[in-house]
Amino acid sequence: MNKVCVIIGVGPGNGEALARRFSEGGFQVAMLARSRDYLESLAQQIPNTHAYEYDATEIDSVNSTFQAIEQTLGPVSVLLYNAGAGVFKNAEEASFDDFEASWRTNVQGLVAATKAVLPQLRQHDTASIVVTSASAATRGRANSAPFASAKAAQRSLAQSLARQLGPERIHVANVVIDGVVDLPRTREWLHDKTDDFFVNPSAVAEAIWTLCHQDPSAWTFELDIRPFGENW
Repeated sequence: MNKVCVIIGVGPGNGEALARRFSEGGFQVAMLARSRDYLESLAQQIPNTHAYEYDATEIDSVNSTFQAIEQTLGPVSVLLYNAGAGVFKNAEEASFDDFEASWRTNVQGLVAATKAVLPQLRQHDTASIVVTSASAATRGRANSAPFASAKAAQRSLAQSLARQLGPERIHVANVVIDGVVDLPRTREWLHDKTDDFFVNPSAVAEAIWTLCHQDPSAWTFELDIRPFGENW
C-alpha cells in the first residue's frame, strides 16, 4: 500500500515545504489548493506530488476529491490541514461576513476534510491529522477578532477530534506557529528584519514530519513553534 499524504492549502511557505518533506520521506503527496497553475508547476519540481484544484470553503467537492485521491494514489494515511485565512479587524469593525468567512476556512473546512478522509485513515494501523494553527488560537488580539475566534474554534475542534480518534490510533495534533513565516510577501513587508526573525518553513515541515512519526505511547497533541528570539 502506498504511503499517501494530503496537504490542504499548498502555497509558497509551509505548504510547499510540507510537500517537499513528505515526498522526500517516500509519500505520494496530494497537493490541494485553489491555484491549479501553481500546483502543476510545483508538481513538476517535486517528485511524487499531484495537483488537485480545491477550495476548502466549497464543501460540495470534498467527497469527490478524496475519492479521486484514493482511486489514483491509494488510501490516505496523513492529512495535513494547512488552509488558513482571516480578517484582521476588531469586533466592532468586522462584519458578520468577515466572521463567517474566517470560520468557513478554519473550522468548516477542517470538519469537511476530516469526515471525507476518515474511512481512508481507518484502513491503516496508525494515521495522522495535523492542523497548522497560529498564536491567535490561544490569545485574541484586539484587531484579530474574526481570525482569532475561528482559530480558537479550530483548536478546540482539533482537541475534540484527538480525544475521539486517539483510541483508534489516529493521531490528531495542533501546531501553533507563533511568528512570521518566511515568505516573499512577508520579506517585502518586513524588509528590515534579519533571517533570524522569521519562521523557516522547512523547519516547520520537519517538526510536523516528526509529529506524524511519533510512537503511539508518547503522542503530542499541541506543539508550539517560534523563532528563538520571539517575544512571547
